[in-house]
Amino acid sequence: MFVDECTIKARAGDGGRGCISWRREKYEPFGGPNGGDGGRGGDVVLLGDENTNNLIDYRFKQHWSGERGEHGLGKDCTGREGKPAILKMPLGTIVMRKDTGQVVAEITESGQRVILCKGGNGGWGNTHFKTSTNRAPRRANPGHPGEQGEYSLVLKSIADVGLVGFPNAGKSSLTRSLTQARPKAAAYPFTTLHPQIGVIEHPDLLHGGRRLMLADIPGLIAGASENRGLGHRFLRHIERCKLLVILIDMAGTDNRDPKHDYRDLLRELKLYDPALLKKPRLVAANKMDLPVAKVQLKKFKSRYEVPVIEISCLTGQGLDRLKLELVKRATPKPPKASR
Repeated sequence: MFVDECTIKARAGDGGRGCISWRREKYEPFGGPNGGDGGRGGDVVLLGDENTNNLIDYRFKQHWSGERGEHGLGKDCTGREGKPAILKMPLGTIVMRKDTGQVVAEITESGQRVILCKGGNGGWGNTHFKTSTNRAPRRANPGHPGEQGEYSLVLKSIADVGLVGFPNAGKSSLTRSLTQARPKAAAYPFTTLHPQIGVIEHPDLLHGGRRLMLADIPGLIAGASENRGLGHRFLRHIERCKLLVILIDMAGTDNRDPKHDYRDLLRELKLYDPALLKKPRLVAANKMDLPVAKVQLKKFKSRYEVPVIEISCLTGQGLDRLKLELVKRATPKPPKASR
């Protein structure tokens, strides 16, 4: 089950109470106060985790709270701090306040820590209230309450390459060929029901010490902006991509026209966010093992001036060239050394 939207209620732990206590030792008739402070409440902490890929953990458990701080003790002993609640978040998660929609955090790096709700401070023990005129204070502070709130979690996958196309264009097959991901592939539309993230492996990436991520989103259809098919729901997962790959069924299966498919896909991207059309993109012309595809490709190139790479997911034609092109275009170039 893939979950990319959910709501949680977070509450940090309250601080412990301060203690009212007195020194009672032999030969110390005027020992004075020695009440310790209460412990601080546990925070609610967001932790970026590259091994977490969706928000399913927060779909079925919505209430998260830090531990309350321990109350202060005698002999000037401070109470133990409450344990924090650690919420592991997939990279690309945006956290917003439920009531106002204000963005309070964005998790983009593995190991990134963000305090969502701060724990309350512990109350002072009666030792703090001792003065020259009040040598036996019978007063201690209660612990401060921890912060709390209701938050919306929205996942926008962090990937270098976004794969867009109509149903049955071969997106799942291409993802299986380029990465180790194994999305379902079948001869009917909408076999992909949620985004798939795969890692592209290439020798040129080994020297840079990084990975190239590919995001395959469910197929779009004309009218997706009007909630046809799966609608625009999953397009958020390609907002951060450096490169868009438009996969076109160049054989025109099911009486489709590749030229119209490309036009309709760009239209749906524009309706969702015009900024997507400003991203670098290339066309992967699939099913080039069929004779009719070459005729259609010639018509396509006469109409659109866009980089086209001919591939066939069935025979493996052009896949090595496509992978190399993705590595060149989507891998960030190292900064030039200043003289």
